[in-house]
Amino acid sequence: MGLRTKLTEALGIEAPIIQGGMQYVGYAEMAAAVSNAGALGIITGLTQPTPEDLRKEIRKCRSLTDKPFGVNIAILPMLIPADYDAYVRVICEEKVAAIEITGGSPRKYMAQLREAGIVVIHKSATIKHALKAQKDGVDFIEIAGFESAIAGRSSEDDVTTWVLVTKALEVLDTPLIVSGSATGRQLAGALALGASGLTMGTRFLATQECPIHENVKKFIADPANDELSTTLVLRTLNNATRVSKNTVAKQILSIEADDTIDNKEAFKLASGMKAKSMFRETGDVQGAMWSCGQSVGLINDIPTCKELVDRLVSQAEARLQNAYSFVVSPGSKL
Repeated sequence: MGLRTKLTEALGIEAPIIQGGMQYVGYAEMAAAVSNAGALGIITGLTQPTPEDLRKEIRKCRSLTDKPFGVNIAILPMLIPADYDAYVRVICEEKVAAIEITGGSPRKYMAQLREAGIVVIHKSATIKHALKAQKDGVDFIEIAGFESAIAGRSSEDDVTTWVLVTKALEVLDTPLIVSGSATGRQLAGALALGASGLTMGTRFLATQECPIHENVKKFIADPANDELSTTLVLRTLNNATRVSKNTVAKQILSIEADDTIDNKEAFKLASGMKAKSMFRETGDVQGAMWSCGQSVGLINDIPTCKELVDRLVSQAEARLQNAYSFVVSPGSKL
């Protein structure tokens, strides 16, 4: 049957699912595999060391798929100093289907993104930031609750997706995407609430095509690594990030709790290069800080991207059809 939403229509994709941007994971091979599966694959822009390297990665992705794909840009100057203007310029020149902006405001770039015909998606962790993104004129707003693996969270309030999405749907006119999910049941729930689709990061880590060490995939899919196996770090630095609750994360939390230690020591432990080595080389899941949402508790296998997308859509269709059976006409008998 299939699912049709504002997201699928705007991007020309088959499934209302986006593979979220993931540092040192979102390469051309990953994005192409997701797009070929019918969802929207995302290249992580700042994984590429320079804007011109990003251009090469975009063109490489085009050689691997003829389907739409996007690029993520995380505007987090404290964590990732970069020439954001140059990266966005390359994205516009290459005319990818969509840009997913996390962290900072998209306002500065809206005119050039509009001129390039790129669909603009902004990830927001609060209603306040979502309203600002709507005012800026973005096409879709991703709502990321307390349980998701969004980086750069500045809010001190721990609000879950269930509440955030419901309120956002009541106060926003811009179509919504729900971030931080892993199952077809959640896709059905998001659509039933009124959202246009899901963004998933952690779930796509545990896929066969994901270009990371097999140890990491097995760790994510292990039932012992459940929804209680993540934590928020860097909250004291106004850059909260949900990560796997491993040895390094606990060290960072210890530093943040000790007023006698300079918080810069926490940033040293949060080094992205350690995560890159873990993902690409060592597979040591305890040896680096790496993003991981609470949806990890819903992951127990390592399918292909195609198998995963098909399963999510099939499960969502079944749950939506079942939910419709609860609707009765006036005067009907249950």
